[in-house]
Amino acid sequence: QQHLVLERLSLLALPRITLDFDGSVIGTGRFAEGTAVGFNRKKKGQRSYYPLFCTLAQTGQVLAVLHRSGNVHDSNGAQPFILRCVELIKQALPGSIIEVRMDGAFFSDTIVNALDQEKIEYTISVPFERFAQLKAMIENRRRWYHLDQQQDYFESSWKPKAWDRRHRFVFVRQQAKVQYKEPVQLDLFIPYEYGYAFKVVLTNKTLSAAKAVAFHNGRGSQEGIFAELKSQNALSYVPTRTWRGNQVYLLSAVMAHNLSRELQLIATPPTRSTQEKRPALWRFQQLSTIRQRIIQRAGRLIRPQGRLTLSMSANESVQNELLHYLEQIEKAA
Repeated sequence: QQHLVLERLSLLALPRITLDFDGSVIGTGRFAEGTAVGFNRKKKGQRSYYPLFCTLAQTGQVLAVLHRSGNVHDSNGAQPFILRCVELIKQALPGSIIEVRMDGAFFSDTIVNALDQEKIEYTISVPFERFAQLKAMIENRRRWYHLDQQQDYFESSWKPKAWDRRHRFVFVRQQAKVQYKEPVQLDLFIPYEYGYAFKVVLTNKTLSAAKAVAFHNGRGSQEGIFAELKSQNALSYVPTRTWRGNQVYLLSAVMAHNLSRELQLIATPPTRSTQEKRPALWRFQQLSTIRQRIIQRAGRLIRPQGRLTLSMSANESVQNELLHYLEQIEKAA
């Protein structure tokens, strides 16, 4: 399925490609080869897989998956996986700008240095728990600059003690209406001020702070892809007791998702241009909607004069939609 995604990107010839990296828990109530008890926010103690995904923001497709056991850290095997995905995009679109978004689990000097060497633009969330100095920098800060109606910021050229070079860190505080309810012991690491929540973003982008933060916040669209994969493509199901069997099933679910997006890519023109948060360039329908409008239609196969024909009730809008998809698929072929 990977070559189909890359082929589509080559045809689109997009000047900028945004890659989002994150893991997603796939839990099971029974034993399956390779599952293990790891972090599971909803069902603690459940055995699971924890695959790492690379998704394309512009097309809403999955470029690659790294299948892993459920007890590994987000960063396990991440660096070679990230670099392999970057290389695939470079080969398919040599002249395009590649940018990457990741959460705090991928924050490390090795990954940052590797991205800098490849000349990749990136934003990465910074984990407060690992750097107590960040807490002091925020709490001692007196002048914050206006970012938008709800957020303030300041910037610093900073580096952790073990790093070789300084980098651009954007500190953001956002007005929070929800009371802070995290465990009390995290107060040792995470800054707290009533009415505000804090975050820090590492970036090598030369954009303004507002645009860099908006770009990073756009990575939330990947959660929408995970939600659709699990609800519409049954990604959350573990069907067999074998590692290979479950790996094939996962790839099949990803392929079904990518093909449903491919169908819409060839059938409709883009509805958006590139925006700060990098939303998908198309307004995609969910797979359940496509099923209901195209596949789950009452009809029967007949053979008038020996020619196989699909017979359906007369409905002009359904006919036009089906013929439109068939025409676009024939053109693409």
